[in-house]
Amino acid sequence: MQTREFELKQKSHLRLDIFLASQIAESRSTIQKLIKLGLVRINGAPAKSSMSLKAGDKIVIELPIPERVEALAEDIPLDILYEDAEIAVINKRAGMVVHPAQGNYTGTIVNALLYKKQPEDNGDPLRPGIIHRLDKDTSGAMVIAWTKKSLTNIADQFKARTVKKKYFALAAGVFKNKSGKIDLPIGRSKFDRKKMSINTDGRSAVTIYKVSEDFEHGALVELDLLTGRTHQIRVHLAHIKHPVVGDAKYGNSSKLIGRQALHCGSLGFSHPVTGKFMTFEAAFPEDFKSALESMRNGSPAN
Repeated sequence: MQTREFELKQKSHLRLDIFLASQIAESRSTIQKLIKLGLVRINGAPAKSSMSLKAGDKIVIELPIPERVEALAEDIPLDILYEDAEIAVINKRAGMVVHPAQGNYTGTIVNALLYKKQPEDNGDPLRPGIIHRLDKDTSGAMVIAWTKKSLTNIADQFKARTVKKKYFALAAGVFKNKSGKIDLPIGRSKFDRKKMSINTDGRSAVTIYKVSEDFEHGALVELDLLTGRTHQIRVHLAHIKHPVVGDAKYGNSSKLIGRQALHCGSLGFSHPVTGKFMTFEAAFPEDFKSALESMRNGSPAN
């Protein structure tokens, strides 16, 4: 078991299960099960999910240590846009998880990389070669590092915000402002650990958007990220009442496409060895193109 401790510094009326869901990477239902098992205590006494917290409360939770998972090589085809001895750039298909994790131990990009070519050890056996991620149901350009030196170099470029990423999204609703800047902090939702939200306690997040094409019920939108927060585009567009089409998590289930219509269409960075700035473009996948054409023909976004 792994022990985590929390002490409330200020007044709060949150339920215990809601508070813990905002603090640790577990769902509210999982936390409720741990509470029922007697693995959560408040001020040394057994706790109940419905208990309201107050300033000064000391909370201790015992978390099972997750089973160590080994990433295995699998013969999975990748759409490779560019490759040399140092890096590879792929056009990730929607529905593919980047690296093994709970519930997705196989069929990931890492499994495919290990079959194709063993990336150098970077200290994380579940994420060899992985510099950045795209959500499972987001498609588009991703860079992979074959060597530890290249991984560190490009990771530093991401931190310095010199990597140029251009996303395309199908967004619901008619935009009054055809371009704009969304500068709102994003953090973990206090009510659903699996979601992100606009949160004053979150990290700075800046998205620049421009409508490329208007439709009767939505738009094709170009987006540049000045930061790289989890679900950033999805949360920002949902907040301005233009959720990504097909993004049920943030407010738009759609018959046009079975996932969020979000695609990283362009990725630019300096080659870790030559220093040359390189830009790679990833074509829209078929489901995105089909949904785009339907919206052009007047289909509603949901």
